[in-house]
This record gives sequence, structure tokens and C-alpha cells, in this order.
Amino acid sequence: MEFLGDGLDDVLNDLYDALLKDGVHNTSTNGGSLEFLGVTLRIAKPRARLSRSQTRGRPFSALGELLWYLSGSDEAAFVGAYIPFYVKEGKPPIVNGAYGPRIRSRHGFDQLQAAIEVMRRKDGSRRTVIQLYEAKDLLAEDGVDIPCTTTLQFHRRGGILHMSVTMRSNDAYLGLPHDVFCFTMLQELVAAELDLELGEYIHMVGSMHLYDCDRDKAGRYRSEGYQRAAEMPVMPRSQPFRKIEDLLAFEQKVRAGQQVDPDAELGDPYWSDIGRLVQISFAGQDDEAIREISERMHDNIYHSAIEDQRDRIAEQVRKAEEKMQPEDRR
Repeated sequence: MEFLGDGLDDVLNDLYDALLKDGVHNTSTNGGSLEFLGVTLRIAKPRARLSRSQTRGRPFSALGELLWYLSGSDEAAFVGAYIPFYVKEGKPPIVNGAYGPRIRSRHGFDQLQAAIEVMRRKDGSRRTVIQLYEAKDLLAEDGVDIPCTTTLQFHRRGGILHMSVTMRSNDAYLGLPHDVFCFTMLQELVAAELDLELGEYIHMVGSMHLYDCDRDKAGRYRSEGYQRAAEMPVMPRSQPFRKIEDLLAFEQKVRAGQQVDPDAELGDPYWSDIGRLVQISFAGQDDEAIREISERMHDNIYHSAIEDQRDRIAEQVRKAEEKMQPEDRR
């Protein structure tokens, strides 16, 4: 089964419609779901990686997950600042299935840099594959986190870089939008490093599933109507991995509560805007701070997601106030 589209919303809309209508019910460790076996998504414009919907337009947690991968960290506390699930009570401080070490250090070398060097030397290679799922993962006990992604493969063909990702399992509602964001950003990082144009993104999944608890949410997403694909700006080709190092250093300052200027720290408007998304992630419920950060954005592609974030925060504050006793409101 294949779903084609220019951007993320194109494939999500068609995928959710198909799962809700024709998905086969399956029960696994994490509960019941509607499932398709053997699904491929093909995205023609990987920069259209941000959903423009109110329900799925959340780049902040996806960006945090991407930085976690690129940092090479397996610490739950790093990504827990963006995705609280990882730091819930009873969760281990080290995530066994974390992608960062598996990509960047676990085998005694950096798979990502090795793949880049192969492509730098040779056009048309079919062996630039990064392995995430390992043979010993098959022996992991139930409940131990193991990667849903099995391989990442880059395809340099002439002056274009395509990418294909293979997954053993994919949560269509929560996981898929994050995966498309993270992996297409990685695709563009490598393309910028090699001075190549961005090609197609191909996402292949053994078990694509929509959990029962998310059926209504997927239905609400579809009820928002079609959202035309809008692309993030083109990533600058000047030393992109050096900029990632700068961004990770900037993130640590923001995490520590320091007041830092993205334009001064990161320079290029593209990366300054990414830095501002990090700042919003750590702004908590400070609506005024988020508004001020939003006003300094160089590109308006992020504004709808920021406004949706402000609306969610306002709703959270309203509900919290409703729960307070009258004397607590004084």
C-alpha cells in the first residue's frame, strides 16, 4: 500500500482516512490498533515536513527529538524536556533504544559521517545504509525500549540526494509526524553538507498502526480539511554540521535558563529561527515571552504552529484556574 504527496499533510490525510475505513484491528503490547502491513509513504517535497493543522502542527517536540539524535545522547532527561513521556515515574534514566548513540558512536565510529564520506567519494552508491535495529534487539525483554526504525539509507544520484527509511513499526498519530520531521531534516543536513539538491523522501513501514485511543483525534485532524503543503526555507549549505554544534550549545544555554540572542549566537536567519523554536519549547506557560519570540522570527512558516501553541497554553491555564478553589484565586 502506497501513499503519495507533496508534503506531510498530504500523506497523513490519506493515511488516516484509509486506516479509519479499512484498517485491520490488532492487539499488541501497547494496546489495540487499526493496522496496515507493508506501507510506503513517498513525499516529493521533504521541506513540507511541518503539518499545518491545529492538531498535528507541533514542531517543538519534533525538533527536540532531532537534537537528541544529533547530540548522540541516550539520556532520557535530554528529550524529556520536550517529550515528558520519557521522564515519567518508573522510566529508566538511559533509553536503550535511543537513536543518537546507535547512529553516532555505538559501533565505535560515526555511521552518519561514514555514510557522508562514501557519498563524497562516489555517486550512485547503494551501501550508504545506517543501521539502528540490531540483532540482539530481538532478545530484548518485554517493556525494554527498542528502535522502531531499522535503517536509514541515503541515495546520491547525480546532484540529488534521496532518502529512504525502513521501520518495523510506526505509530501513525504520535510517531509518524515526528519521524518525517526528523528524518527529512537529517536528509537535508546531509544534502547541504554535500552541496546536493534535496530529492524524494521514502518512508517504508512493516506495521503502520493507529491506536484505538487516537482514532477520534485522527478523525478531528481530517475534519480540519485539506492543508496545502508549505515548505520550510532552504537550509544554508555553509557548514551545516558546524551549525548543529552551535545549535546544541545554544540549546544547553536556553535549558540552563540563560538569556541568549539567537541572531548573535547562530548568525544565519535560518538557524536563528530554529533557535527561537528551542526558546519557545523552554518558555513554559509564559505567553508574553512566546509572543515576543514569535515577533522576531525571520520566516512566517512557523507562525501558525506558534499561535496554536499559545492557544493550547491558554486553554491549559484556563482549565487549571477552573480547578482552583475560590479562595485560591485571590
